[in-house]
Amino acid sequence: MQRRSLLLGAVLAASTALAGLPAMAQAEPFKVGLILPMTGPFASTGRQIEAAAKLYIAEHGDEVAGRRIELIVKDDASVADTTKRLAQELIVRDKVGALAGFGLTPLAMATAPLSTRAKVPTVVMAAATSSITETSPYVVRTSYTTPQVTSKIAEWAATEGMKRVVTVVSDYGPGIDAEKTFTEVFTTAGGTVENLRVPLQNPDFSPFLQKVADSKPDAIFAFAPSGVGAQFMKQFVERGLDKSGIRLLADGGITDDDILNGMGDPALVAITGFHYSAAHDSPANSAFVEAFQKANNGMRPNFMAVGGYDGMHAIYAALEKTGGEGSGDAMIEAMKGLSWESPRGPVSIDPETRDIVQNVYLRRVERRDGQLWNVEFETFEAVKDPAKAAP
Repeated sequence: MQRRSLLLGAVLAASTALAGLPAMAQAEPFKVGLILPMTGPFASTGRQIEAAAKLYIAEHGDEVAGRRIELIVKDDASVADTTKRLAQELIVRDKVGALAGFGLTPLAMATAPLSTRAKVPTVVMAAATSSITETSPYVVRTSYTTPQVTSKIAEWAATEGMKRVVTVVSDYGPGIDAEKTFTEVFTTAGGTVENLRVPLQNPDFSPFLQKVADSKPDAIFAFAPSGVGAQFMKQFVERGLDKSGIRLLADGGITDDDILNGMGDPALVAITGFHYSAAHDSPANSAFVEAFQKANNGMRPNFMAVGGYDGMHAIYAALEKTGGEGSGDAMIEAMKGLSWESPRGPVSIDPETRDIVQNVYLRRVERRDGQLWNVEFETFEAVKDPAKAAP
């Protein structure tokens, strides 16, 4: 009897241990490596995305499908070699389940080969060059693509009777995308375009804006990275272009919500196209803006923030769909075709391109209750990236 009791006890103990194994495996944290420019000229991008990612976790809890979410934030200072090194460390040493962030195109491009080799999902929350998702099958984007927005600005300009436009863009991936898209769409509609490119590092718009003033087109179309818009607007006014009759059209990064109030009245002349405004009129956005400002000492969220917030949603939703499995292939498949109501409006992930599909809004800068806001006045619904449209 004593021997039988000992054997039964051993069997029960072994059964209990085996039963606990799946729970132990599920308890392993799912780590998200968030690589952002937290210092340097594009630090506002990192600040906005980090704040939004942390807000999403605070609102939705830090556990999904039995996996605790662990956010690891790294500063690449917008240096591609640093981004690549940090991504390598996060994959090999920290065993992250996903990489995310990427404030500029070269930073996302530097990481793509590592994502492919390690089969780690990479969620691009900021960088906007169209071709990024083509560099790796493990890249998903929750920000926007430059052609997505620019194509609608060009269409609108043509319908408004503008015939001659000068483009002034920063000389890097998204700026070149913007220049190419605007030129193709506007000339197809019968207009003519002159192109000017401004160096990305230490930009001085003055000589280029003087060329615009001398050329006297119907409008200028401008593209510059987030955070540079204030300098552009200042020099636009210094050249007297705000009173010249030349209309200012721009990608929404020029009137970035994070810096818009500091621009003052000169910003009131801008007509921009974009996928997000803190003034977007919806219950989801009102709740998002209120919570974001409360958690961040009154800071207004911008398009970088909504890219980070929705990027975390994509990771959470995919992990839920895989039942907590979290492998790279399973996560990417789960992200394809996702759709949800974002603070920016209805969005989805194109299952073919892994790019976000979203509304594009035309906006005017208006002063309301003593503050400047990007106020939407026209909507283009469910816009895909036209650069990847089927022939």
